[in-house]
Amino acid sequence: MNSTFQFEWSAMIDALPTLMQGVKYTILISLLGILLGFLVGIVAGLARVSSNKFIYSIGTIYVEVIRGTPLMVQALYIYFALPLIFGIRIDPLVAGVATIAINAGAYISEIIRGAIQGVDKGQTEAGRSLGLSKMKTFRFIVWPQAFRSALPALGNQFIISLKDTSLLTVIGVGELTRQGTIVVSTNFRAVEVYTMVAILYLVMTLSISLVLRYMERKMKTE
Repeated sequence: MNSTFQFEWSAMIDALPTLMQGVKYTILISLLGILLGFLVGIVAGLARVSSNKFIYSIGTIYVEVIRGTPLMVQALYIYFALPLIFGIRIDPLVAGVATIAINAGAYISEIIRGAIQGVDKGQTEAGRSLGLSKMKTFRFIVWPQAFRSALPALGNQFIISLKDTSLLTVIGVGELTRQGTIVVSTNFRAVEVYTMVAILYLVMTLSISLVLRYMERKMKTE
């Protein structure tokens, strides 16, 4: 152990401008990824509760494959393997957003599935007895209740996806962790720089948690 080590606060401050560039990419990838993942998750979640065996099988295969493979492998496959298969070039940022979307979508689909199945079947029967179509019953009765109960888990998945962006450094995406590594390679102040990286991640995740708690309180009062 090096007893001469001294923590330099100035190294944290000096690294901040570069790290903030990484924060921008982290937030951008997280927002786009979770938004697309939410759409994918809804489709896959509905497939997972479908009475059609083919649709159910497609949804199940997607969920099991994505949940059964590491996110880093998914990122490497999208960025390196798909271009070889289709003869195209994929931008690292696009590959990063796609990876987060596909990965989050699988987990969101299970959240959606559980929330839908958690709604009392009597609610559906009541809607049908009022003359509502199956689609309208789902839209106006089942879905609002399912979404309200799924919100905490969806928020947790957003936080997980935000932190998962750190794994995208393997494909060269300039997110927060990669920017921190770049700074460390020039100033060799790993303790200070990665401390600041951790603080920035903590600020982002705590901000999301506060927003989600506010949304939950609002929905409970409505």
